[in-house]
Amino acid sequence: MAKEVLSKDNIHLNVSLSGKEEGIRYTGGILVDNGYVEASYVDKMLEREELTSTFMGNHVAIPHGTEDSKQAVKETGISVVTVPDGVEFGDGNIVKVLIGIAGKGDEHLEVLSKIAIVLSEEENVQKIVDAESKEEVIRLFDEVN
Repeated sequence: MAKEVLSKDNIHLNVSLSGKEEGIRYTGGILVDNGYVEASYVDKMLEREELTSTFMGNHVAIPHGTEDSKQAVKETGISVVTVPDGVEFGDGNIVKVLIGIAGKGDEHLEVLSKIAIVLSEEENVQKIVDAESKEEVIRLFDEVN
């Protein structure tokens, strides 16, 4: 049976991070630790960030691997990390929600569209930052069909 794309184990609330690289490593590390990707995927996430920032606005960044990182993905999954104090993501952009994405085949496209819908609303971003439980975060994403 396939893993849940977003399980409670993939959500870390109220994390303190020193910078963009630590944020990406942390977010990717959750995917590694929970069996979604091989460790090499995290390097591809950092490589992607060098090519183009994954900062999306609304205090959100969506780190993910490069096109050639697909072979390092075992299962489609996302990780969610909240950083209420924010983390500098370059160019003065402060990120409070990091969402790591690993997609098998084209499955990540559906995941991305769901994330985009939830995070397009500033109030949803704030709800994620303010979430006191992992269930609250999962509920927000489950409300989008």
